[in-house]
Amino acid sequence: MKALILVGGFGTRLRPLTLSVPKPLVDFANKPMILHQIEALKAIGVTEVVLAINYQPKIMQNFLKEFEKKLDIKITCSQETEPLGTAGPLALARDILRDDSGEPFFVLNSDVICDYPLKEMIEFHKSHGGEASIMVTKVDEPSKYGVVVMEEATGRVDKFVEKPKVFVGNKINAGIYLLNPSVLDRIQLRPTSIEKEVFPSIAAEKKLHAMILPGFWMDIGQPRDYITGLRLYLDSLRKISSPDLAVGHHILGNVLIDESAVIGDGCLIGPDVAIGPGCVIESGVRLSRCSIMRGVRVKNHACISSSIVGWHSTVGRWARVENMSILGEDVNVGDEVYSNGGVVLPHKEIKFSILEPQIIM
Repeated sequence: MKALILVGGFGTRLRPLTLSVPKPLVDFANKPMILHQIEALKAIGVTEVVLAINYQPKIMQNFLKEFEKKLDIKITCSQETEPLGTAGPLALARDILRDDSGEPFFVLNSDVICDYPLKEMIEFHKSHGGEASIMVTKVDEPSKYGVVVMEEATGRVDKFVEKPKVFVGNKINAGIYLLNPSVLDRIQLRPTSIEKEVFPSIAAEKKLHAMILPGFWMDIGQPRDYITGLRLYLDSLRKISSPDLAVGHHILGNVLIDESAVIGDGCLIGPDVAIGPGCVIESGVRLSRCSIMRGVRVKNHACISSSIVGWHSTVGRWARVENMSILGEDVNVGDEVYSNGGVVLPHKEIKFSILEPQIIM
């Protein structure tokens, strides 16, 4: 089987992290976002993953060569010279995706984090015999999204309603699809939307079915959702009693700590924290609802909550970083400095407190 991951986009909502690496390579729960998807695809027998890229392709290719060997899976890049939307990249990669087997192929949005029930999706796709399957997830406020209206009993999709003013359903597109090769014949090589153009035409022919996603789901393409997604992901590890979760008298709730990280005395860590490789957390530090990326040093008695600290940054003694502060790569926060929602670009030194949410250039 093959799969295509829609990588495109400049990752503007996750800046300043995406000023250092393309968004799919930003760490989530101690590994690059895209690796969660590639590993899930490999686990159910996918042999080739195509990355639809239009931004920083060289960085992506160099990085993924290493994982191609480690995971023993073929990773191919299909580069757009202009943004082609969510369907155009399928037309561009048509010759790679189509082979003699006639097997369906997966398409995933690179921002999506979930349990990836891909094996179940293959069974669902075979059972209904249609041309395409999409994964849907239930949401509390459907008026914010495009809603998928479907037959509950069969999963057959009736229509799509964009940001409905009145309630028509509570299921939205989860960004994971399984498509027969014949879908490629419906797509022209031009900027086009799979959600707004391709799927409605398949639904009109009664050949599109939706499977309700079991478990959690989150689009982690912006900081607040990234932090929420981390909580949901760590909770899913707890449910399967994952040995990866940290234990100890200093751990509160679900916490992921890389084995190479060093934790000082008297710390209180959690809930919902990921600490990456090579981090040094000095004594008396308090961490909650945050992501601490590779090579970060957090000095004595600092406090970090509801924030993301980028690679190789330093947080000073008795400093406080909170309220969705995002520190880019190699940021140095001084001793006793307070950041209230500061978004700090890479390679900056912060000597004064950030009292109101703002971007520090």
